[in-house]
Order: sequence, then structure tokens, then C-alpha cells
Amino acid sequence: MKSDNYVAIMAGGIGSRFWPMSRSAYPKQFLDILQTGKTLLQSTYERFLTFIPNENIYIVTSEEYAHIVREQLPHLPVENIIGEPEKKNTAPCVLYIALKIRQLNPAANLVIAPSDHVIEEFELFKQNCLLALSVTEKKNVFITLGIVPTYANTGYGYIQFDKEAGTGGVFPVKRFAEKPDLPTATAFFDSGVYLWNAGIFIWKADDIIAAFKEFKPAMYDLFQAGIAQFNTPGENAFITDVYTNCEPVSIDYAVMEKATNVEVIPAAFKWSDLGTWNSAWENFEKDDAMNAVAGDNTLVIGARGCFVHSDDKKLLLVGGVEDLIIVNTPDAMLICKKENEQQLKEYLAKLKETKGTKYL
Repeated sequence: MKSDNYVAIMAGGIGSRFWPMSRSAYPKQFLDILQTGKTLLQSTYERFLTFIPNENIYIVTSEEYAHIVREQLPHLPVENIIGEPEKKNTAPCVLYIALKIRQLNPAANLVIAPSDHVIEEFELFKQNCLLALSVTEKKNVFITLGIVPTYANTGYGYIQFDKEAGTGGVFPVKRFAEKPDLPTATAFFDSGVYLWNAGIFIWKADDIIAAFKEFKPAMYDLFQAGIAQFNTPGENAFITDVYTNCEPVSIDYAVMEKATNVEVIPAAFKWSDLGTWNSAWENFEKDDAMNAVAGDNTLVIGARGCFVHSDDKKLLLVGGVEDLIIVNTPDAMLICKKENEQQLKEYLAKLKETKGTKYL
């Protein structure tokens, strides 16, 4: 029996905060950052394969990365790898894939998920997704998975929900909040009515398309004009033209913050968006001195709280330092204080200015 459940995995980012391992030509979703034996994309794909049929799994990526997706997911139908002609944030991507899938199956029920998150407790994740899909199948609501916070994190967006009005584990969303400063994050955490925004959304394809028609009519009209081209040889040329004229905007800003039919499932599985080297350090096994060390030819002596990652053959010896990020690749090395990690984009801008794009 044909399933109405689909997933679109978004895999188009460049992952600059994981430089120098992540490069513009081969970004982090295609890397085995945590040394599990699988790339982040492969792990995400296999997670969904436990409850979504293979032929209903789509990867939306940049055109330049489509060949990498084909290499890493050889069992995925090649027509399910969608290459975007330009980076235009997440809203155009969501509308594009929703229209494409709805044309194949008007009853399509769709999960939208990032490709580069770390999720443990697969069974809990699966249960949360299936609960959401069962709700959106019957009801015109947009469901997001909110992560129950474990501390006052300033690096995530938050979702405020109505704790008193939920039914069956699903609660109305009151508002989305941007990444807060520490006092605000602490207030959010202490209140018990805020969740981390994981960027995982579930909805009927038909319902999200209708929301675009209401909230982003210009974008809707652009895509709708060539609806007959979807799933035909003319699709690529049409989409290239659409993306040239399309506003770059996130799905959060385009629809989720405006819609009144948004609900959330507070999810308790262990989750990280793996956005920074610090988050990688948090997810790695550590030694007694809280060092996370990866690399066959790496030796750490008398150091504390460091993240050391080397995929080079030469010996890397780290001694007597504290709270550093050290990432060594064959042609570039990063050494910085963990507390200065947010300045990496500034460092890379300076690198581009002085050395060009060779190392980016």
C-alpha cells in the first residue's frame, strides 16, 4: 500500500562554523564529524528510513552537492535528489518540494528536517514524528518538534507553548523567540513553557502551500506559474528562473511566525544541532580531563577541556593547554579558544581577505 508520508531533508548549507573540516566544496553534512562511521546526512537518512519508505525520502541540496548525495546515498532514487540552483534560505526550498510532492500525491503528509542534526533515542524521535503525522493527516495544523531544554542555551531559537491547552502530547504555540541573551535564556528555561526550536516541521503539503498563498503570495505565484513543469524534463529550467527572482527568506519568518495554526510536540530525545565545534565537543566522549580527542596520531598530555581533531597523518602533540579548539587538516589548521568560537566567521572573513578563497 502506498504511503502518504514523505520527508524532505535539507542538505544545502555550507557549514562554515566547522572550518577547516567543512569547506564550501564539501560541507559538514557530508562529513563524519563525530566519527560514528557515517556522515551526518547518512545518519539522518537512516533515521527516517525506519518509518518513511525509501521512495518517499527526498534530499534538497545545492546543485553543486547533488553528486555527493548520490555517492553517499546510493540506494535513494536519483530523481529524489533535488538540486537548488541558488541558496535562497529555507522558504523557497519548502514551497518547491511541497508543490513537487503534492503533484505526485495530493494527500502527501510531509516532514521537513535538517540534514546535520545529532539525534539519539531513535525510537522516541520516530514516535514523535508519527504522532505529528497522525495529527496533520486529519487536521490543518503545522506541527514543530520542540526540544525540552536542559539548560539556558543562547545559541538556539525558542518556542513558547501553552502548557495548559495541549491534548495528546500536542500543544498550541504562542510565539517563536529569536536566539536570546543569557538573562532571557535563563528566564525562558526557568519558566518551563519554552522549548528549543529544532527546525523540524510536519504538515500536509496542501496546507503549507495554502499558507504560502496567504502569507507569501508573490513567491507562491512565481512557483505556481510553472506548476505543469514539475516532475517533467522542463522542471530544472523553470526552477532556475524562479530562484533568480525569488526572495531569500526562512520558513520561520515567511510562514511559521505568522500562522495561527501552529502546534508543538515537546520532544525528550537527546538532540544537538551540531552547529559549532563546541557542540561537537559536547557530543564527543571525553577523557578524565574533559578533552575530546579524535585522530589516530594525536597525543594530548596535561591539557584540559580541549577539543582536538586531526585527520592528518603527521603526529599532533598537544600539551599543557586549556579550553582550546584544535582542528588539523592536511592543508589548514584552526587553533582558538573555545570561548572565541563565535568569532570564527570574522576569522574566515579575514582569511578570505588575505588568502582568497583557496582554503574556504
